Amino acid sequence: MISAHPGLPEFDYVRPATLAEASQFLAGHAAEARPFSGGTDCFVRMRDGFFTPKYLVDIKSLEGTTVLSFDAKTGLTIGAAVPMNRVAALPEANKYYPVLVEAIKSVASYQLRNRATIIGNICNASPAGDTIGSTLVYNGVLNIHGVDGAKKVPVREFFTGPGKNVLKPGDIVLSITLPVPPTGHTGKYIKLGRNRLSDLAIVGVTALGFKDPTAKSGYRFSLAVASVAPTPYVLTKAEEVLATKSITAETIAEAAQAAMDSVTPIDDVRGSASYRKFMVRNLTKRAVEDTLKKLG
Repeated sequence: MISAHPGLPEFDYVRPATLAEASQFLAGHAAEARPFSGGTDCFVRMRDGFFTPKYLVDIKSLEGTTVLSFDAKTGLTIGAAVPMNRVAALPEANKYYPVLVEAIKSVASYQLRNRATIIGNICNASPAGDTIGSTLVYNGVLNIHGVDGAKKVPVREFFTGPGKNVLKPGDIVLSITLPVPPTGHTGKYIKLGRNRLSDLAIVGVTALGFKDPTAKSGYRFSLAVASVAPTPYVLTKAEEVLATKSITAETIAEAAQAAMDSVTPIDDVRGSASYRKFMVRNLTKRAVEDTLKKLG
């Protein structure tokens, strides 16, 4: 009989003092150790039996995980241990990365966002991650420490499947850096859920746009979708339509159709594959129209 109130399995709590110690421990216990920071997803999945690690490795005190800073040349850097609410309260995040802040505010509840982290959202590699789309359209780069030292991986190259990513045993994502975005850009995150608050996305569409005289249309768009493919997905064909054709209602409809045609959703209890595909089309159209309106 399944317990209505399952508890956490037993585990050993490990708090390494250095990055090298953390990477060595994780690499040496690859099948039984898991890093964690906020724990908002990790503990729920352990409670529900999705995984039962023998060791939980706390990375919150490690060098580089608590940084939250903006540099006019390099952009915004967000550490793995920085809660979402801290990012959303940062003036520079609101000024330069409004689409990210909008996505953060769609995640669950304010109380949960006091613990939840953007890096945790990314490393879980859920196709439905709310903040992942904004890190894709802002061309985020992950700063990773492993047993062989430091490396950088673009978010666009990070995901390999549902719940899977390119991290190797011993790898720890310390932070993400979002480059300085184009001047005058704006955008929109539209999340379709079963209710207005706290639900996972049935479909999520992120749009970022800016005026660009080098494009035939005079505009550039970056578009990403969630919950409609094995991984969060960049809508390159739709982006191309919007860059190479005059922006008209017909062009926007063509881009939205290209977005719909490029996704491969599944049927589940939250929505059918067919419904998700049509919602990708409709929400992409809305997101692009809203962005164009803001751009004037």
